[in-house]
Amino acid sequence: MKPQSFLFPITSAPRLLALSAALGGAALLVACGGGGDDKSNPVPKPNPVTVAPTMECSAAGKAAAAASTAANVVCMLTSDGEIVVELDARAPITVANFMKYVDAKYYDNTIFHRVVPDFVVQGGGYTTGFAAKPFPTGLGTAIKLEVNVGISNVKYTIAMARQASPVDSATSQFFFNSVDNSATLDYSASTTAPNPGYAAFGRVISGQATVDKINAEPQLYVGAETPATEVLLYWAIRLK
Repeated sequence: MKPQSFLFPITSAPRLLALSAALGGAALLVACGGGGDDKSNPVPKPNPVTVAPTMECSAAGKAAAAASTAANVVCMLTSDGEIVVELDARAPITVANFMKYVDAKYYDNTIFHRVVPDFVVQGGGYTTGFAAKPFPTGLGTAIKLEVNVGISNVKYTIAMARQASPVDSATSQFFFNSVDNSATLDYSASTTAPNPGYAAFGRVISGQATVDKINAEPQLYVGAETPATEVLLYWAIRLK
């Protein structure tokens, strides 16, 4: 299956997903298939470094966490480097949900399955080979869409992926905004162009260069939205 949907967790059935103006308002068919590396079903190369080089956050990451006034801070180690995020108390449901997955070690040994240059870096639901990671008992319940709470999808924020409909459908998948996507991904009550938006719930306080590096990974082919080599998320741990 080609995991190439627009910020929505992938489903097992093909579905037509409408893209926002950020990608030109086109439509995308998410197709399932049996493998191969052609344009209908890209298969990235496995990452050669399968074992985390360390199981601890760096001194710089710990210092960033200590300096943060946020109640919840998470450190992630990827195959492209470390990312430390502080979570925003203005989105309590989303933060609590994310921390449940972190504490359950659900994000360990997953991949960033969707990487769109100059847009987003998305992960939180697949393991190497694009195998969907099952939810353990107690996880997998969809949460309320917490938008219009004063948190915007600006560069280096973390937000929840969701299904197109219903709106309250986010579970584990998240994305980093690699550019300022506030104009297209934020909530809008406009009568001419209403937008339910995507729930941003934190920001990167250390490791912005890692987000940039992942977003700049060579694509499997032009427009693939899939890196040529898998980007691994070795682990995510609570610092606060």
